[in-house]
Amino acid sequence: MTRHSILFVVIAAAILVAPVGPLNGAGASIAGTVKVTGLATSADVVVYVQEAPGTFPPGKPVVMDQKSMQFIPHVLPVVAGTAVKFVNSDPTPHNVFSPDNEKYNLGTWPQGQSKDYTFNKCAKPPCVYTQLCKVHPEMEGYIVVLQNPYFAVTDKAGHYEIANVPPGNYTLAVWHTRTKAQPKPVTVEAAKPATVDFVLAR
Repeated sequence: MTRHSILFVVIAAAILVAPVGPLNGAGASIAGTVKVTGLATSADVVVYVQEAPGTFPPGKPVVMDQKSMQFIPHVLPVVAGTAVKFVNSDPTPHNVFSPDNEKYNLGTWPQGQSKDYTFNKCAKPPCVYTQLCKVHPEMEGYIVVLQNPYFAVTDKAGHYEIANVPPGNYTLAVWHTRTKAQPKPVTVEAAKPATVDFVLAR
């Protein structure tokens, strides 16, 4: 092999292993606080980039558990096409169904078993699916299907952080089960964190 051939192979290999997009340090975070007025907690607000350029593959499979007679997590955002594993960790049988969008009923199963559902039918994100249990009507959870992976869920204090957002101009939106707020524009610059706060009123 000639010297030029070796150099070409080395450069090609470097290109193949070099990270692209936000992984190379060009991305930045969007963070802030969401205050939900009139409620005891500001948790479980989904903050997301409304529409990012390009197409995005489904995320890795995630879990929504049924434990202590609750859906955990209470709110679960996913990228369109992602599979969710519904687990029953309670000693009593549970059911999973949703009356929203294409609607589904996964049936009822005992502790230690699970069933999967892939959220690939969302035509216009965000698509919100209320998760219910026919056996225990007091149980309720939510799955929010989004167009891209740039999202976060607030903690009890309302804090959120969306990491590794590529530079660009975006619209940042929020979703909550009981309150609303207008989306806000945000500009993300390379390696420069952005801050956006919201107040949600009932």
